[in-house]
Amino acid sequence: MRAIGYTKSLPIDDPQSLVELDLPKPEATGRDLLVEVKAVSVNPVDTKIRQRREDPDGKPQVLGWDASGVVVAIGPDVTGFKVGDDVFYAGAIDRPGTNSEYHLVDERIVGHKPASLDWAQAAALPLTSVTAWETLFDRLDVRKPVPGAANAILIIGGAGGVGSITIQLARQLTDLTVIATASRDETRGWVEALGAHHVIDHRKPLAAQVEALGLGAPGFVFSTTHTDEHIAEIGELLAPQGRLALIDDPKTLDIVPLKQKSISVHWELMYTRSLFQTADMGEQGVLLDEVARLVDAGTIRTTLAENFGRIDAANLRKAHERIESHTAKGKIVLEGF
Repeated sequence: MRAIGYTKSLPIDDPQSLVELDLPKPEATGRDLLVEVKAVSVNPVDTKIRQRREDPDGKPQVLGWDASGVVVAIGPDVTGFKVGDDVFYAGAIDRPGTNSEYHLVDERIVGHKPASLDWAQAAALPLTSVTAWETLFDRLDVRKPVPGAANAILIIGGAGGVGSITIQLARQLTDLTVIATASRDETRGWVEALGAHHVIDHRKPLAAQVEALGLGAPGFVFSTTHTDEHIAEIGELLAPQGRLALIDDPKTLDIVPLKQKSISVHWELMYTRSLFQTADMGEQGVLLDEVARLVDAGTIRTTLAENFGRIDAANLRKAHERIESHTAKGKIVLEGF
């Protein structure tokens, strides 16, 4: 089986940072689906894992936590899927990734692919959709208003993969006023097209820009990147008893200044349910099916921005390089082995 992976954590400009592999084809057991991978997308987590995690015995590591494909075999305990089903999913961080011809995934975290999307368009959605959905509705609980606050959410990093789908879900499934950040003309246009009511520049002080909108202090902030750089501004602009969610990995984060306003802090990691086999693990499959329904109804759209071509080591290295440059908008996808 063809796969792309690495054995040592190397800079992405090193040809050995991602290489072609020949691995055994896995077999489906238990609740696993064996999926023939048709397309994958690349996320910041791919670059972080490549940079930080090596197997001590030199065992090849396969990245990739987004895929669309066809079920070609099922484990004996599978109940929700059959051979031939088209699926999309993000997988689990403690298992081999999707950058391989065939991939095993627990059925509980898999959704049926949106019928209206091709393989590449579908592969752009799973990880970011799960992250955005859990952040909005499980962590921030945006359907429960913050007393006295403006019914608004600030999304820091609106043009990124997570921000791109969060804007759409917040706009289409809630009555929140959506404020997104973007710093370039290209990314401003992108977030406006996705439905943001207002766009501000994250390279400038945030609180003054939010105040200038005349909405009042927002009840919610979702920070997707550079939270440590923005934390003081977040504390200033959020309403008392407001809620902050974040997904990035700051080396340190001083949240003591948030105490005076009783601001609650919620960290979102979409792998938590699969990593700990939580009792509600199946909710991820449910929400992916709902995302597919919303896509097919025309309510939300794919966030695919660039297709880097065939799934191979050279193209994946280019995709990692783009992610690490912090200039990507939406999602980068590769298609076909």
